[in-house]
Amino acid sequence: MNENPFTHYLLPFNYLSHIFEGRAKPTVGIILGSGLGRLSDTIEDSFSIPLKRNASQSTIGHKGNLILGTLGGKQVAAMQGRFHYYEGYSMEEIALPIRIMKMLGISTLLVSNAAGALNPDFRVGDLMVITDHINFMPNPLIGPNVDSQGPRFPDMTDIYTPRLRKIALEQSAEMGLALREGVYVAETGPSYETPAEYRMFRLLGGDAVGMSTVPEVIVAHHCGMEVFGMSVITNQSNDLSEDNKNDGNDVVVQADKASEKMTALFTRIIERL
Repeated sequence: MNENPFTHYLLPFNYLSHIFEGRAKPTVGIILGSGLGRLSDTIEDSFSIPLKRNASQSTIGHKGNLILGTLGGKQVAAMQGRFHYYEGYSMEEIALPIRIMKMLGISTLLVSNAAGALNPDFRVGDLMVITDHINFMPNPLIGPNVDSQGPRFPDMTDIYTPRLRKIALEQSAEMGLALREGVYVAETGPSYETPAEYRMFRLLGGDAVGMSTVPEVIVAHHCGMEVFGMSVITNQSNDLSEDNKNDGNDVVVQADKASEKMTALFTRIIERL
């Protein structure tokens, strides 16, 4: 077995390090998931680098590029979309952007996603600050551990940094933007949840459910990064009614509707880091 499981990260890292010669390195990493697609247009002095496996790329509108530039007065590295487990990517590949960000010196990660409401008080279009998660995906830390990246058995208390959540709530109040707070349930997909699964997730304490984010967050926390996560509620909890069906195209539409306010909020958070 290879003594260093991160050896294959060195080529993109060395390439990026060469690009950053004479430039300020980024301190903030962003996963431009659902609801944040337009944020890439506001990054100044930007250039992008593809992070794709062979000829494949992320689906449902995610482009899979790493964008480097300035946002909110900070140097940022933004992953334009993400790699999903349901697309056939391994957890190692999903972790690739986060590991590279850590090697570049990034200390803060901001992530977004689309999620279905489990909490009956939530409505389509709501924005939920993630306070914790329940993981039904394989753990991305399974396998050899590299001590320079983080401990073998990392603590998962306050994985979503309270300081960043406080900043988000303060800034949203100034914007007149109401935010929800809650627990995000991550499962593999790509099939949507059955009514029985929705009821189970709710009984376990979940407020919203989706198919991403948690693998990246676990790796970022393992690396010692501060983490902020937000879900845009794009569909209601499923039940047995005939008129309550999940539609992937509608999820994208609802996420796009939230893009402007999410972009403004994330920019404000970055300005205050």
